[in-house]
Amino acid sequence: MFILRFDMRAPEMGAPIADLYRAALDMAEWAEDRGLAQITVSEHHAADDGYLPSPLLLASALAARTKQVGIQVAALLVPLHDPIALAEEMAVLDVLSGGRVAYICALGYRPEEYAMFGRDMKKRGRRMDACLDAMRRAWTGEPFEYEGRAVRVTPRPTTPGGPPLFIGGYSRAAMRRAARLDLGVVTQGGNPGMRELYDEACREEGTTPGLFIDPAPGTVTTGFIAEDVDAAWKEIGPYMLHDATVYAEWMGSANSVTKSVAPSLDALRAENGPYRIFTPAEAVEYVRSNGLIITQPLCGGLPPEFGWRSLELLVERVLPAVRTD
Repeated sequence: MFILRFDMRAPEMGAPIADLYRAALDMAEWAEDRGLAQITVSEHHAADDGYLPSPLLLASALAARTKQVGIQVAALLVPLHDPIALAEEMAVLDVLSGGRVAYICALGYRPEEYAMFGRDMKKRGRRMDACLDAMRRAWTGEPFEYEGRAVRVTPRPTTPGGPPLFIGGYSRAAMRRAARLDLGVVTQGGNPGMRELYDEACREEGTTPGLFIDPAPGTVTTGFIAEDVDAAWKEIGPYMLHDATVYAEWMGSANSVTKSVAPSLDALRAENGPYRIFTPAEAVEYVRSNGLIITQPLCGGLPPEFGWRSLELLVERVLPAVRTD
């Protein structure tokens, strides 16, 4: 009934980074038997606030601390990586987790990241195609040649054909890539017509449309729960504002249901958008209407004690009420 989302931002105003990483593992283990539907981790590089650069490492630690819950890497910036090394790491993680880790494969949109890894941002689409092809060939366990290199990747993943992959994006090119590669799609939301573009591309490619997830407008992607919402906005709000401000700077003119352009804490609260603090009763109604709630209990480097308070209210006051329906 709820998703835990971790991007591990740790700005100077926030909690010590080691405390945040420990808390993420503790929260995942605690939440697994209390209604947790999924854990999501992310990837970005060269961020001033230490945004998670190694999602597979954190996903491995989360898999070791949990037993059944699915873990999603959203998104994995595939063109920044060597696909053979990436295929090996993903295969080991698939074995380690029992096939519980899925990946939303995305191009990325920050020039700084491409410069850091010496990749040509203008060629990222072609590199994505080449990388995904190499990774899927690698997971057969059979020898092949990649860029003139003799390659054989072992062990084979637990999941037949390799870990679940989806294309992330919000453009016609992304929809065509997903159709061509026979993959499902997870969008950022906020861009009408993506489903129709994907279905059309699948017809043209002769592939069957896969899972298509397009978050609806009004989706709360950073939700907290508090008895005293006014006090919680004073405590938690500055960390949410940091998260929102940096994302808006990174994304520029791109649309996403996760995006807020609020310039102040009062504006962030007033827009009633992706960053929300609910009372328990409001959270019950939200989960009843939407099926689940996405939480980011360490948002913007939030000290873990505040995140724990929200999670405990969710489990003790919200989910029991929903389950009685």
